[in-house]
Amino acid sequence: MTQEILDMISGQTFGVWFLIGAALVFWMQAGFAMVEAGFTRAKNAGNIIMKNLMDFCIGTVMFILIGFGLLLGEDILMGFMGMPNFDIFTNYATFDWSNFVFNLVFCATTATIVSGAMAERTKFLSYCVYSGVISAVIYPIEAHWTWGGGWLAGIGFHDFAGSACIHMVGGVCALIGAAILGPRIGKFTKDNAGKIVKVNAFPGHNLPIGALGVFILWLGWYGFNGAAAVTVEELGSIFVTTTIAPAVATVVCMIYTWIRYGSPDVSMCLNASLAGLVAITAPCDVCDGAGAILVGVVAGLLVVFGVWFCDNVIRVDDPVGAVAVHMMNGIWGTLAVGLVATDTAPAFARGIGDGVTYGANQIAGKGLLYGGGIKQLLIQCEGVLAIIVYTAIMITITFMVIKAIFGLRVSEEEEILGLDATEHGLASAYSGFQLMDVSGSMIMDVNENTRLGNDDYATATEFERNAAVGTAVAPDVNPTGMYKVVVIAKLSRYDKLRRALNELGVTGMTVTQVMGCGVQKGSGTHYRGAEVDATLLPKVKVEVIIGNLPLDDVIECIKKTLYTGKIGDGKIFVYNVAEVIKVRTGEINLAALEDVE
Repeated sequence: MTQEILDMISGQTFGVWFLIGAALVFWMQAGFAMVEAGFTRAKNAGNIIMKNLMDFCIGTVMFILIGFGLLLGEDILMGFMGMPNFDIFTNYATFDWSNFVFNLVFCATTATIVSGAMAERTKFLSYCVYSGVISAVIYPIEAHWTWGGGWLAGIGFHDFAGSACIHMVGGVCALIGAAILGPRIGKFTKDNAGKIVKVNAFPGHNLPIGALGVFILWLGWYGFNGAAAVTVEELGSIFVTTTIAPAVATVVCMIYTWIRYGSPDVSMCLNASLAGLVAITAPCDVCDGAGAILVGVVAGLLVVFGVWFCDNVIRVDDPVGAVAVHMMNGIWGTLAVGLVATDTAPAFARGIGDGVTYGANQIAGKGLLYGGGIKQLLIQCEGVLAIIVYTAIMITITFMVIKAIFGLRVSEEEEILGLDATEHGLASAYSGFQLMDVSGSMIMDVNENTRLGNDDYATATEFERNAAVGTAVAPDVNPTGMYKVVVIAKLSRYDKLRRALNELGVTGMTVTQVMGCGVQKGSGTHYRGAEVDATLLPKVKVEVIIGNLPLDDVIECIKKTLYTGKIGDGKIFVYNVAEVIKVRTGEINLAALEDVE
């Protein structure tokens, strides 16, 4: 009788912990949002927050309608998927509420992984559509194979909390989506033959926010990995391995980047913490401390390799490292089960079962490094391959259909101005600061995604040219032959202007981020349904000092480059320069300009 009471109390306690774990996993959405926002540019922060919010909200709707049934419904088609049902509507009194919420938050995690790799250039509508497809069909079916009584569970495939079912799947979707979408403007510099010769860095605008996101995710991961534990011993062991692997991965990454790049890379180490967490997710319940260390060491190196591989080999632009963190380390963590699974782990005996009991804890035997032979490793390989093939086919079809119907990518000008303004009518996610960002524009190069404005300057009348690009020249008073030329232009025209001036012979310039409006009054936006006063438009201010070049040639070059025939093309101001002094050498006037022009 006493034992029955204790068992009941234990069951109730772990039932409550199960839901607390689900809440922790939900809180990870905030972590993903902060990491993605911090690792990208300020002009897209609002768009990123909106995407991470809608991941969960759209995912909830799709999981209610079809996803939950496909995942945990009655097994059909020889373990391929569950039977869709509407028990939440028709049989609510006996509905498995806890299981629904728990699996829902995991489903939302899969969809949100894709957001980071496709950040800063994806149409919001298209994002909503493919996020819904992942939550409705792609994730539930493959997760059923492992967690819903499907065929992988039947052969002893082990993925306790989702290295493969969640992270690898999200990473595969991210890789394919980013590849189809193409790189952000300016990410890769090409030579005249079209060959990529340089990978340009786009630093995240707020690493403290990114770090906060990592800590939120690490906290949530204790629920992510530990929620399904049914004994205190099992839970304690999972917490230990979930702590060791990311810590070791981060230390290894810090040492490696310090040696390779000359300094410990902050953003890469943040990625390494997540990589270690992703990798330990599958074996967390069946490995020991030594196994967790091995998992972490490989994860810390693999994440650096993955980022390099995406940039320099396959040329896929992944702003947050989602492919390296989730896909590559999801694969590694899943395969690691076949290496480090040990019968000293508290959960191992429960996982062996009788070969009939399905669930996340199912496992065929010990890992190769612990005397279990190669059997479990081969089973893990089979499961990884099957899930990758299924996911790749489904998400490729999804992206292609969306691309044909809605289009996947925003226009060049929308991308340069930022998705906050162009997709959401949001002047800035940091309204009080009026932040602008031209870091990508500073290194833009013409590529297959770039075509800004039109080129009908040659056919325009002088009146049309002056109406679009006005010029104000100060009268010569004691002329020195040196002039300061100041240009105010659209931010989206900066790169063409820089190139044109450089080709003319100007090699030194000062560039300032500014905002303003004139006849072109700016667009009124709305916040909580109320119209906001006219919004200042992003502009770029370029200043150059002219000495040895003909002033008329410089002005004509600028006018021709900025001209589109529309009001707002820009203004040119020309000032006489009385004297120029080079601080370093004391040279004056033309001699002071020789090494900057």
